Amino acid sequence: MLYPQNIEQKLGFDRIRERLSALCISPLGRAFVEKVRFSDNFDLVQRMIRQVAEMKEIMQFEPQAFPAQNYLDVNYQLSKAAIEGAFLTEEEFFDLKLSLRTIQECLRFFDQKEPEQFPQLRALLQTAFLGKNDKNTSGEMPTPVDAKKEIRGILDSLDKVIDDRGKLKDNASAELQSIRKQLLIQENELRKKLDSILRNARSNGWITDDFSLTLRNGRMVIPLAAEHKRKIKGFVHDESDTGKTVFLEPTEVLEANNEIRELEAAERREIIRILTELTSRLRPFVPVLRRAYTFLGIIDFVRAKACYAIELDAVAPLSINTQMIDWKNARHPLLYTSFKKAGKTVVPLNVTLNTEQRILLISGPNAGGKSVTLKTIGLVQYMYQCGLLVPMNEFSTIGLFRNIFIDIGDEQSLENDLSTYSSHLTNMKHFLLHADRKTLFLIDEFGTGTEPTLGGAIAESILDDLNRSGAYGAINTHYTNLKTFADRSKGLINGAMRYDAEHLEPLYELEMGKPGSSFAIEIAYKIGLPKGIIDKAKGKVGKQQVSFEKLVKELEIEKKVFADKNVENAQKQRQLDQLLEQYNALKKYLDGEKKTILNTAKIQAKELVKTANQKIEATIREIREQGAEKLATKEIRQELQEFQESLVVEALPVVQASKDEQEEVEVIGGEISIGAWVRIKGQEAIGEVLSMRGKDVEVAIGDLKTTLKLNRLERISRKEVRQKTSPKAKLTGIDMNEKIQNFSFNLDLRGKRGEEALVDVDRFMNDAIMVGYDELRIVHGKGDGILRNLIRQHLRGYAQVAKTEDEHVDRGGAGVTIVRMK
Repeated sequence: MLYPQNIEQKLGFDRIRERLSALCISPLGRAFVEKVRFSDNFDLVQRMIRQVAEMKEIMQFEPQAFPAQNYLDVNYQLSKAAIEGAFLTEEEFFDLKLSLRTIQECLRFFDQKEPEQFPQLRALLQTAFLGKNDKNTSGEMPTPVDAKKEIRGILDSLDKVIDDRGKLKDNASAELQSIRKQLLIQENELRKKLDSILRNARSNGWITDDFSLTLRNGRMVIPLAAEHKRKIKGFVHDESDTGKTVFLEPTEVLEANNEIRELEAAERREIIRILTELTSRLRPFVPVLRRAYTFLGIIDFVRAKACYAIELDAVAPLSINTQMIDWKNARHPLLYTSFKKAGKTVVPLNVTLNTEQRILLISGPNAGGKSVTLKTIGLVQYMYQCGLLVPMNEFSTIGLFRNIFIDIGDEQSLENDLSTYSSHLTNMKHFLLHADRKTLFLIDEFGTGTEPTLGGAIAESILDDLNRSGAYGAINTHYTNLKTFADRSKGLINGAMRYDAEHLEPLYELEMGKPGSSFAIEIAYKIGLPKGIIDKAKGKVGKQQVSFEKLVKELEIEKKVFADKNVENAQKQRQLDQLLEQYNALKKYLDGEKKTILNTAKIQAKELVKTANQKIEATIREIREQGAEKLATKEIRQELQEFQESLVVEALPVVQASKDEQEEVEVIGGEISIGAWVRIKGQEAIGEVLSMRGKDVEVAIGDLKTTLKLNRLERISRKEVRQKTSPKAKLTGIDMNEKIQNFSFNLDLRGKRGEEALVDVDRFMNDAIMVGYDELRIVHGKGDGILRNLIRQHLRGYAQVAKTEDEHVDRGGAGVTIVRMK
């Protein structure tokens, strides 16, 4: 049951129906749009939903493969063909041919697919082509294959007779071909005679050069100046509007024109005979064709619903045959399309109604989105039960309701002597009489229109009764007593339209589980109502009410603060997870290297011991053979000593600088050129200049090459270089393990001046290049964008940088630069 009768207009479904009609290609589909009705039959609704979902898949992934034209309505032609003795015209047969070709293309599309593809559309085809009482020539029930063969046979017959311009072909019959051949010969002979007369008249000056042969009353004539019409014998058929030109049929061609007229009459008779015969052959198949065109209309209708689903980004959510609403990111379809055209986005709705919380009581400020929320729930549920895909997340769950009751808008009537409040009470009477466990009701501005105290009390009693009925619903209200009642009653749940209490702006987002505030006092302050008036209002309302509103406002502000903190913590957690992943990868690599080095060392040590043992044994054997002669023994021992010294492993250098090495080197200053030795200011690293490009200098620091700014370098003496690069000094260096462990891919430059920031960027980039990071993050803040532009321009000077870009909006946007390395 639906209430009221104009529920479609109140919810806005009439506009959806109009859009579906516009998306249909033919009147066949539009006829089915007019038949769309609300259904509580779960199997029927599921079948319609799956049909649209399958067609949506076709329209999204194979739009060119499915026919999209010539969905023609030929029901009039079929009715005409069913009459004994009647015949269809060439134009009517041409429409039939084009539309049958479209039907054949639809059938061919499904024949080319795997049998398990598009099962609901295939079932639709099966239903459309099989009548309940139809029998084939053998007395058996027909199959879709039989219907396809019949349609193919009809189309082949039409192709043999009707050409692609909608005219009978010359070879439609031998008689027609003969007549048209004679007609062509007669017309050519006639034209030759008239051309000769026309040339003679033109040479005598009776007509001008721009005159040519034409037709009047189906006869070929020549145009002639009126004053010369007596110069040529013949019959005048017509004259121009000005009377200066007459259209004359010369006597010489009267007989030829007569013969042409006779041939044309014979042609028409033969055409009618062929069309009558073709119509007679078509007549037995009219029932099959009617079902074929029913199928074509349904396909057009389902196609329109699929196109609308694509417009809305609508889906087929999980459907259950019980009463339930668990929607995620649901959108009002009309609002969505309107905002989409304007380049805006709709705030989605998340709502849940189940056996534990059947009735939702929504409160909040005016213009905060309460009424739109109600209409979204009503319209989306109505769409689903009319067989349309719905705009929400595909992981949502949607149930089925037998009744939908709404009380939205003003129904006051002068004719029926109904005020606004009386019309609301009339609706409530209907709700109370008919609401049950399979009912969904929606009530806007519950209890308003009369004295607030009494209106609130009556509304509370009605709400209690509706709750006892087991019905599901959503209600908008400003009454505090209803919020309190919902909080302490089982089956009811409060909901609030979120509001930015700090800036006094609506957020249009539903939050379930808590009541909302009307923010009347705060809005009055914002508008600029005198403070004295507002203070008096607070006193009249009472301390309890003001405290309640204040508490709701404070909760809203606190929630926003914690939500922002959660976003920040989530960002930090992502960074921590990334660092942990990098640490684990590095640890895994180092552990592997350690095992490799130990295994190699063990193998080398084993070989070393083996070689030493062999040498010692050879030495002992040689001493014995020499008879322990003193000189020979001494020489052999000397060889053994030398071999022992060759096996001494050089001690690994300790990565520590001595006190002397930590002393400052002497800076000699002067111009820096290619080949000069330099040191980075504020650091101990020294290197040789390899090349210079303007203020950019390429420096070799040991085996590492890097590009630095000229103002960051200072020239040192070659003597100092020799001391710093002596064998002893080379034992010091960079502890890469420590570098990797201490390196952070995130650099925060907020609050620093341009030049200071660039020094930090260079140091950061040197370390990043050294440890081999492929993605870096520089935080500089948004501001006027000066520091961001300076940093990005500076980074372009690094050959190792592939590109720079903004961070994701949720993680800082234009206030953070992501550096991707080559």
